[in-house]
Amino acid sequence: MAPITEKHTAAPRKRRSRQSLAPWLFLAPGFAMFLVYVIVPVFQSMWVSFFEWDGLSPKIWIGLGNYIELFDDEAFYTSLKNNVIWLALYMLAVPAGLMIALFLNQTVRGIRIYKSLFFFPFVISQVVVGLIFSWFYAPDFGLFYKLIEWVTGSQVAILADEHLVTYGIIVAGLWPQIAYCMILYLTGLNAVAPDQIEAARLDGAKGMKMLWYVVLPQLRPATFIALVVTVIGALRSFDLVSIMTSGGPYGSSRVLSYYMYEQALSEYGYRMGYGAAIAVVLFAIMMIFISGFIWKMWRDEQGAR
Repeated sequence: MAPITEKHTAAPRKRRSRQSLAPWLFLAPGFAMFLVYVIVPVFQSMWVSFFEWDGLSPKIWIGLGNYIELFDDEAFYTSLKNNVIWLALYMLAVPAGLMIALFLNQTVRGIRIYKSLFFFPFVISQVVVGLIFSWFYAPDFGLFYKLIEWVTGSQVAILADEHLVTYGIIVAGLWPQIAYCMILYLTGLNAVAPDQIEAARLDGAKGMKMLWYVVLPQLRPATFIALVVTVIGALRSFDLVSIMTSGGPYGSSRVLSYYMYEQALSEYGYRMGYGAAIAVVLFAIMMIFISGFIWKMWRDEQGAR
């Protein structure tokens, strides 16, 4: 039997080091782009929020001046209130997506056609969604406008009513968001263990009991992702507001992301520092929600071990 030499032990060690290094080499470009395009801009926005700056002139240090001004800004509170409404109502996309996914997960005749119809809102642009619903709500010729007039005898211009406009835009946003949650749950349902379903059926479980005690626990990863993307979608609801109302009427449909744009980049503002302060507040709200979801999921996984 030949003695084990240092040369023989060095080869496996070198191979193991290469195998451990390979994943990091594949991840490095993504990490670099995330650092350059996400992490660095976040800290730059925080830094700019302490200045009065129009984007061209020299920056003027004002410390917490922009944040102090936010507390006296009525438009900021309107935008914040609308974001809270978006968050509350946008959460309807998660259970709605789950119910549609449960329906589409069946093997019935024509199910592929149904899947295509429900999947369609996800693949079209938010701009197209905004235009479709703008026509849907349009006075004189919009389908919704005509329907309300026919049913109630009164005329309601959703996008021109400062009390209804936010809800009208949210309905437009829910259409593709429900489709997105549906896709996540369909993917999750494909991974549900069939042996657990059969065991539950043998024990007499069916209907809501089957869903609550057997299916939903296995859909926790899909639910987590659906909640996170829904919260992010509600907080960054810029596209539809810009396309459908431009923040109107009278600024009543503004959200924080659109108000940030108005202050920093539109002809009404060019106040980069103030816009950055709004962005920091929005980022903080987003991080609170996402951190809460991550903490809850981590605690559930620890408890399951």
